[in-house]
Amino acid sequence: MSHLEKFATVDPFKGMNGNNPGKCQNLVSGQWRDEKEYFDNVPDPLNGEDFLKIPNTKNVDEFIKNLGDCPKSGLHNPLKNVDRYVMLGNVCAKAAEVMRDKEVEDFFIRLIQRVMPKTDNQCYGEVKVTRVFLENFAGDGVRFLGRGFSNPGDHVGQESSGYRWPYGPVVIIAPFNFPLEIPALQFMGALFMGNRPLIKSATTVGVVFEQFLRMLIYCGLPITDADMIHCGGSTMGNLIKDSNEKIRMLQFTGSSQVAEQLSQDMNGRIRVEDAGFDWKVIGPDYSSEWADYVAWQCDEDAYNASGQKCSAQSILFVHENWTDHLMPRLKKLVERRRLIT
Repeated sequence: MSHLEKFATVDPFKGMNGNNPGKCQNLVSGQWRDEKEYFDNVPDPLNGEDFLKIPNTKNVDEFIKNLGDCPKSGLHNPLKNVDRYVMLGNVCAKAAEVMRDKEVEDFFIRLIQRVMPKTDNQCYGEVKVTRVFLENFAGDGVRFLGRGFSNPGDHVGQESSGYRWPYGPVVIIAPFNFPLEIPALQFMGALFMGNRPLIKSATTVGVVFEQFLRMLIYCGLPITDADMIHCGGSTMGNLIKDSNEKIRMLQFTGSSQVAEQLSQDMNGRIRVEDAGFDWKVIGPDYSSEWADYVAWQCDEDAYNASGQKCSAQSILFVHENWTDHLMPRLKKLVERRRLIT
């Protein structure tokens, strides 16, 4: 039996369509569970079919309880359960090996592409970055990441020591534009230092991280080390408000407006990677040989994928030496777009 057959529960090649929709589950208290309600508005980006059954979770009591059950000292720290550092290093080694399998690599590339349409190379980039990250922390990498410090004191018997200490119960909210790379790296970083994360990916792309999490469990991650929830944004917002005193840190990637609200809900206990505003400056050295390429690159940076990327070109400043040559080319490229709002 191949690696893929041992963890994958959806088929982005022959399944995930109107006749055979893919199905997602929540992970809570060490169990994969179905829900009573599912979203009915998750269309296939290419043809509009309902191609995924995503749980529309309403009852979040058990998720909140698990946040409260995790101690402030985490699942491990430099003074407790230190064997877990090595265990997670071994999980990384195995997961990196599995992701080098061509079948698994192609699976994640196509799965990303089905829910967040990008080129093959863009999807492969997410898979490669995630795999290399796992390779970097394989073996003793996780243990060394937890390195602290020690300073001699100013009198006999005194010493200052610092430990890389976990928060304990944490929450990760991940965006739609990088369905694998962003949640995978944030999730693993939280695990490495002893935290127990509850993770929610954007509803439309949550299937990608769910399959990655299933792969990690196949590679040796204890199934009770984390929870994953599929739910609407309002439900997640209420969960955060209701468990405010239990969550010790929230990692949020998304819009600046939501980040502002969550910052208030969490009383500042939040790390934000919010919307970017990226400038591009053209000029003054005009070159006719580069005009077509510069126009193409400007169009590509602004509209590639969904145009919603945090790395997307937001504003373009053009020197007058370029204006007459660049603007007509850009106009021609932009007119190809058929954007639906």
